[in-house]
Amino acid sequence: QVQLVESGGGLAQTGGSLRLSCAASGSIFSINAMGWYRQAPGKQRDLVATITTGGSTNYANSVKGRFTVSRDNAKNTVYLQMNSLKPEDTAVYYCNADIVKPGVRMNYWGKGTLVTVSS
Repeated sequence: QVQLVESGGGLAQTGGSLRLSCAASGSIFSINAMGWYRQAPGKQRDLVATITTGGSTNYANSVKGRFTVSRDNAKNTVYLQMNSLKPEDTAVYYCNADIVKPGVRMNYWGKGTLVTVSS
């Protein structure tokens, strides 16, 4: 069984910073792309940032220049450094990973971590 466990969410002030972590564990052969999505109350879940095994990144326009996604392949962990936070960044942030187990490739989601940015 594969699990993605997020940590690092919480309350920040406008202009502040938070760092999210997501560790994958279980029967894992390899991990392809990893990334972060977010869902604000009453809205759909949207892409925040993704990163490939080789380190290529992709960001939503709304977070470019403020957020940085990175990963530690040895630890099966992806990070999201969030700087210059804005109230509109308030959302539940979900980790996502494309994981290869012996014989199967599947997409997994974490349970989410809440980020609240106060004005």
